[in-house]
Amino acid sequence: MERLAKRMRTLSPSQTLAISAKAKAMKAAGEDVISFGVGEPDFSTPEHIVAAAVEALEKGHTKYTPSSGLMELRRAICSKFRRDNGLEYEPSQIIVSNGAKHSIFNVCFALIDEGDEVIIPAPYWLTYPEVVKVCGGVPVFVEAGKRAGFKITPEQLRAAITPKTKLFIFNSPCNPTGAVYSEKEVRALAEVCVEAGIFVLSDEIYEKLVYGEVRPFSFAACSEAAKAQTITVNGVSKTYAMTGWRIGYLAAPPDIAKAIDSFQSHATSNPNSIAQYATIKALSSPEAAVEEMVARFARRRLAMIERISEMQGAYCIIPDGAFYAMLVVSGAYGKKFGSRQINNSTDFAEVLLDAAKVAVVPGVSFGADDCVRLSYSLSMKDMLEGLERIDAFLQSLQ
Repeated sequence: MERLAKRMRTLSPSQTLAISAKAKAMKAAGEDVISFGVGEPDFSTPEHIVAAAVEALEKGHTKYTPSSGLMELRRAICSKFRRDNGLEYEPSQIIVSNGAKHSIFNVCFALIDEGDEVIIPAPYWLTYPEVVKVCGGVPVFVEAGKRAGFKITPEQLRAAITPKTKLFIFNSPCNPTGAVYSEKEVRALAEVCVEAGIFVLSDEIYEKLVYGEVRPFSFAACSEAAKAQTITVNGVSKTYAMTGWRIGYLAAPPDIAKAIDSFQSHATSNPNSIAQYATIKALSSPEAAVEEMVARFARRRLAMIERISEMQGAYCIIPDGAFYAMLVVSGAYGKKFGSRQINNSTDFAEVLLDAAKVAVVPGVSFGADDCVRLSYSLSMKDMLEGLERIDAFLQSLQ
């Protein structure tokens, strides 16, 4: 008899755990390690949001809430969808969960049966295929090529759909590429999904982190038909620097929301009550702090793009959103640093950490083994120093 359930045996071990653990150990030992791996804003949660949590504590709001979240919070989320996305939802269609990742799991658990196919553009956030597999589904990857700015086309999506396709996972702005689909591009993909009758999980967690003239467009806003097939996932982790507060949410058609609420009531009861009160404040307050954070990310983004453009042996596709860039390092493959040969993104990340004390995330984790992911969610000083080290490392390879 197997000790673990079959679903647990489908999970792939993280390619980055060893590198992350080693980088942390080196830092703890006093070594000057610069990490580009962080997937969270390096800013504190705005003071007015923290104050709302303190007030909730002082008022004794420490009890269970409805499993789908406080009614006041769900109404605030409905207002957010109306204000930012032009979407109308009832509070009963909103489910507040323990982070957007939890919301994504809830959607997949509610929709995917054994053998259902789920289309995922690659490069992808590394959790998507793992959640699909653990829910019994089959990930189907569609390559979003560099020449297309890491975006897939309607023709690619249509070609990937089979009678077994149940769900399309869409992420814009995208982690790890920073790609942002235009309204026209989103509408074209939505037409394919409506025509095929497949569901869409639209992960919009980086919605507010966009730069220049580009603006994201919500998948569910394409048409009433698209809305009826779309579950939109969002949260407060990235926009309000609230990663540790663990509040995500989704908006779904009534029957799907009801099923997810029932499941969540058994799985986790309700999200943290104090964090919910803080989220009400976050969603209902002026966004000056958010705008300042985005402006600082924008400055770092430009500085990173400019410095990478000066490198020989590596380049990036300019990201329009989130706070990541995919550095294409395949030009280093087949070369050596001392006696160590670099053949893939994991090799590159491991040797770079040892040689230059710079931590990056291997692209193989995202389905892009010719790249490593860089985050610009670190100070400008550290970022520029880290890029200098990467450039020097590339030039040292033989």
